[in-house]
Amino acid sequence: MRGLLLLVLLSALTPSLAEEPPPSTAPPAGPGNAVYNIEIIVFRATSALGGPEDWGAEAGARNIAGEESASGAAQVGHFVSALPGSAWQLGELENRLRASGQYVPVAHTAWSQTASSWGTRAGFTVQKLGIDVPGLSGSIFLERGQWLHLGMALTYVMASPPQGLGAAADTPFTLNESRRVRFYERNYFDHPAFGVIAMVSPVQGARPPGR
Repeated sequence: MRGLLLLVLLSALTPSLAEEPPPSTAPPAGPGNAVYNIEIIVFRATSALGGPEDWGAEAGARNIAGEESASGAAQVGHFVSALPGSAWQLGELENRLRASGQYVPVAHTAWSQTASSWGTRAGFTVQKLGIDVPGLSGSIFLERGQWLHLGMALTYVMASPPQGLGAAADTPFTLNESRRVRFYERNYFDHPAFGVIAMVSPVQGARPPGR
């Protein structure tokens, strides 16, 4: 049952298959310089959406991106700029999360960057991305090999964890995951205590906000 309500909220806002763009590889001309917009919502659960777990095991990385290989020399992504709220695409989804009563959005931000090479895990800290949430630390990275992947290594220490998790106060919850992404697809990075919804889009030819 964990995340069922969230999946319903996501499906209500996911584009139809007819609108789904092709795989999000960078444009053929100058792929190393391609710039992408990334928008994320970080939220926490108000109560446990699953049974007690071994939180010490959560520190292990989960990578569901599949086999991949780097192409060319390794490079590190560059932060281009923060995006103003008027350019955000996930405002309606944030409102739905808040109205659900089971999730509390704690951060919403968006920025532009180039991608790092696959396997480097070179990204930006949450502070660099403009997120200032007590107890939340870590980084988010965008990598490009044959495909585009978004990953994150986040730790959230909560003074009052969601009830029913079997976790004491100040327990560090870790979300460590990378996955292949497609343009404009809402991606849910799962965790019983907190989670992230992210969307990647191209800077060139991007859709207007709200589409």
